[in-house]
Amino acid sequence: MLGRLVFVVLTLGAMTALVHAGAVDVSVTDAKGLPAEDAVVVANPLAGPPAPPGAPATAVVDQIDKEFNPLVTVVRTGTLVSFPNKDSIKHHVYSFSPAKRFELPLYKGKPSKPVLFDHAGLVVLGCNIHDWMLGYVYVVDSPWFAKTGNDGKARLSDLPAGDYEIVVYHPRAKDPAEPSRQRIAIEAKPKPPLRYQLELRKPVPRPHVPKSGDVDYE
Repeated sequence: MLGRLVFVVLTLGAMTALVHAGAVDVSVTDAKGLPAEDAVVVANPLAGPPAPPGAPATAVVDQIDKEFNPLVTVVRTGTLVSFPNKDSIKHHVYSFSPAKRFELPLYKGKPSKPVLFDHAGLVVLGCNIHDWMLGYVYVVDSPWFAKTGNDGKARLSDLPAGDYEIVVYHPRAKDPAEPSRQRIAIEAKPKPPLRYQLELRKPVPRPHVPKSGDVDYE
């Protein structure tokens, strides 16, 4: 029902790059050179895992017009995520992903409790009523992560000096191989943005569902 999820293989230059201390600018395009939105960029320190977060962070994934909004959400391990249903009909949200298996039976409005995402990995969201509804929550251990906007650009800020592994993912990548990993050194000398080009599958078209066909499941 969820289909096969595939990740990104990127065209990389050198495996080690020097970038401006404290920040990494990333530019991601598709095979035609157009900006690639919703690419996830994570900086993992090679010196060891970062300190665990204090109080749990929070995030929200809405359901609007029978779609998950945003389509891709990136959170740190230990984040509490709410799934408010802002549609006039009920949804049944679930995930069978190993990183987080959960189910929110048919409901409107806001569930009584958020969902704790306590393991790193990709969590694919679905709705048991509307098959085309797909969403993605990427859970990462690192506090340094970002997501590209509609301009295909993202920035990782406030990185301490040191060596990192940059990992980039995209839910519509053509190749099912592991996501790309590139080492960088955070130093004082500024460099141009890291640039990636990837091949993406076309988005799955949403079926036309006339309003008269909507059912408010009880």
